[in-house]
Amino acid sequence: MWSLPAIVLMEEKAVAVDLQKDTKSEETATGAEANTAPPEAPPPPPYKKTLVIDSSIGAMTFLGEFGKVAPPGPYLRTSLGYEFLKWLMVVGEGELAFTDTSEREAPPRTRAFSIYGFGAGARFTIRFTDRFGIFAQPTVGFMKADVGRNALGNVGFKDAEKFGTYLSGRIGVEWYQLDRHFALGVNFAGRLAQGFKITRVGTSDTPLIGDAGVSLRYAF
Repeated sequence: MWSLPAIVLMEEKAVAVDLQKDTKSEETATGAEANTAPPEAPPPPPYKKTLVIDSSIGAMTFLGEFGKVAPPGPYLRTSLGYEFLKWLMVVGEGELAFTDTSEREAPPRTRAFSIYGFGAGARFTIRFTDRFGIFAQPTVGFMKADVGRNALGNVGFKDAEKFGTYLSGRIGVEWYQLDRHFALGVNFAGRLAQGFKITRVGTSDTPLIGDAGVSLRYAF
């Protein structure tokens, strides 16, 4: 007959053997998992044509003779484009700026007014990485000062009170977010705006206007 202590000792040895087997099995499984190559990342989704909304806020400044009339002012621009290719987008845009005649006329004669316009062009983009790119955008359009009749004519800029053509060039940097829909950017532009050329006889002028701002882009 087996004594009770002997039976208990045999059971403890059996449990110890089972635990050793389980530990070796776990170590073998862990080693196999460690030697298994990690799964490959899925390929990036293919590029697709899409609508893009791009909005900027910044400042507009005036050079030439008009800069002696109006100081720099706040500037807003919104564009809607369609990307036919990853590097090419056709763009239509609208813009709004605010300024006054304080550089030429002291209060209470100072006149505050807005400037608005619209245009169309093409944007050419180079994406150095999936997160960073630069672009250049030539644009043609029309712009005018929204002011009382002859308010700017009295200081030599009557053509600014009606729509005049402009030709602009814009450059920018874009930082694309992890969410493919969004991008942040900074952009600068200069334009030749014929309507803001001084009209006084015997006075030469090159009507240049510049703007700069930060932008938020959303791609559908």
